Amino acid sequence: MFEVTKSIEPVSYKKYKSAIQVLRNELWRFFFSLAAFFSQVSFALEMRVLLLSYQKNLSLNNYKLNPMKNRRDFLKISAAGSAGMMLLGAAGCSTAKAPDRKSFGVGIILYTIRDAMSADVMGTLKKVSDIGYKNLELAGYSEGKFYGYSPAEFKKIVSDLGMASISSHTQVESAGITMDKAKLMADSHAELGVKYCIKPWIEEVDRNIESYKKMIGDCNEVGKITKSVGIQFGYHNHNFEFASINGVVPYYDIFLPEMDADLIAMELDLFWASKAGQDPIAMFNKYPGRFQLLHLKDMKTNQAPFYDVIKDDICCVGEGVIDFKKILAAKEIAGAKYIFVEDDNQGNGKPFEGIETSIKNLTTKILKS
Repeated sequence: MFEVTKSIEPVSYKKYKSAIQVLRNELWRFFFSLAAFFSQVSFALEMRVLLLSYQKNLSLNNYKLNPMKNRRDFLKISAAGSAGMMLLGAAGCSTAKAPDRKSFGVGIILYTIRDAMSADVMGTLKKVSDIGYKNLELAGYSEGKFYGYSPAEFKKIVSDLGMASISSHTQVESAGITMDKAKLMADSHAELGVKYCIKPWIEEVDRNIESYKKMIGDCNEVGKITKSVGIQFGYHNHNFEFASINGVVPYYDIFLPEMDADLIAMELDLFWASKAGQDPIAMFNKYPGRFQLLHLKDMKTNQAPFYDVIKDDICCVGEGVIDFKKILAAKEIAGAKYIFVEDDNQGNGKPFEGIETSIKNLTTKILKS
């Protein structure tokens, strides 16, 4: 079927000169690109010397490829190769550009950097924006103002920095709240444009079944007021809500059943729930759609469940043992719409380094598909 010849006639060098030239150029381009990829000058120089040596001895159809006719040609090509490596190296760096962190929609509760906010609101918010946070949860409301600014003033500051105020931690004590104060709170937050007002804390003296029931009744009433201006009221947990009181687990037996799901959303703090021995994914599955907000802070170690508010095991998101990637994969079941980084310890004296580490881990590992 195939005819086998015993010999092949030599071909003319001139006939294939153009093809050889193209091949030689392509070989140079490939190996210079490879050297630029590794981007180490010493390696690239060694690579070029090796290539020159290899090229000197390379042959195709018994014809030597010998472009280095003299020293002048050598210098010209060496200079061109070096310039090419520099350009290719720069291009390589640009392709490895970090993603826009704001596009991930990561939020931060400003309680995490409360001392910095007290000292310099404008400068602190600028740093938060520069680090890449998109959404804010406030922790500085008082008598109709936010960190000393009117709602309109604070809204403009945040908007000008490319961020949005999504939620705000406010207090509703079990002793009760006047409807006038609740209306002022609702109206002020509506003017600011937040979507949520969250009750973040219960004093130790009120951690009993009777006080819990009274507080929840008040929260339902406040929820009606905030809903009337387009804001969802909510509750943020710690670990003490999961401590059994005479066989009653408040979070499951009082909070979730008696808080009107239409008026009160749950903001689940994954650190405190984990410290109380709870499985967030199991909670999502049992109470789907109830957890519209999530607080993210990591823990250094897995410990036996405890219910005192001990904060010494907190660390940056992605630096501990909580499997945030697995938990956030179930966010649709949870009903989660927003996530907020939190560090009760303010980064142990290095708050901005801490929130930088958290968002870096979130955008490069945890949230990355």
